Amino acid sequence: MKNIFHINAHEEYAFSPGKLNRSLTDLAVEHLAAMGYEVKTTSMKDDYDIDAEIAKHQWADAIFLQSPVNWMGVPWSFKKYMDQVYSFGMDGRLCNGDGRTLKDPSIQYGQGGTLAGKRYLISLTLNAPEGSFNNPDQAFFGGRGLDDLFWPMHLNFQFFGMEAMETFACYDVMKNPSIEKDFERFTAHLEKHFPNRERDAVRAGLYHQTG
Repeated sequence: MKNIFHINAHEEYAFSPGKLNRSLTDLAVEHLAAMGYEVKTTSMKDDYDIDAEIAKHQWADAIFLQSPVNWMGVPWSFKKYMDQVYSFGMDGRLCNGDGRTLKDPSIQYGQGGTLAGKRYLISLTLNAPEGSFNNPDQAFFGGRGLDDLFWPMHLNFQFFGMEAMETFACYDVMKNPSIEKDFERFTAHLEKHFPNRERDAVRAGLYHQTG
C-alpha cells in the first residue's frame, strides 16, 4: 500500500466551523507523508472535477474518509459529492453498474465493483458519547455500534469492491471533549493501519545488503 486518497467531508457551519476535522485531516496527511506514503486530498470546500475525483479513487490503494456525523450520516455536501462522482464512476471506472447482468438480473446485486484490492478507512467525529453505542441499556441506539450507524457508508465503498479497515471515532466532541487524548489515539490508529514505509524500506535494504 503506497497511495492514499484523503477526503475531508466536513461542511462548515457557524456553530461547527470544522476545526477538529481539519486538524485530524492535517495530522493524517502529515503523518502519512512522513511515513513514506503518497497522499492526495479533497475537501468539500474545493471546486472539484468529477473525472479527476474518479481518477483519485482509481489511483489510491486506500481511501481515507474524515467526516463529522451529521444527523446520523455524512454532511449534505459529501452526499452531493457521492451523487456526482460515484454515479459517474458507475461506467466501469469505479464499478460496472450494479453488478447484475441481463442474463439473470435477480442475482449478484452490488458485485460490480472494479476497485477490488483497495481498502478504506472511516474516521468520524460526533457529539454522542462512546458509551451510547454497543450498550443495550442505552435506549436510542439500542445496543447498536457506530459501524451499524454508518453501515450505508460502508456499503457505498463495498459497492466498489473495497475492503474496510477499522473505523476510528472521536466521541462527545461538543459537550465533553478530550481532544489531546483523541489525537494520541488517532496517531496510534494511523501507525497500526499504515506501516512506516520509510522504516520498512531501510530494513529491506539492510536485509538485502547482509543476505
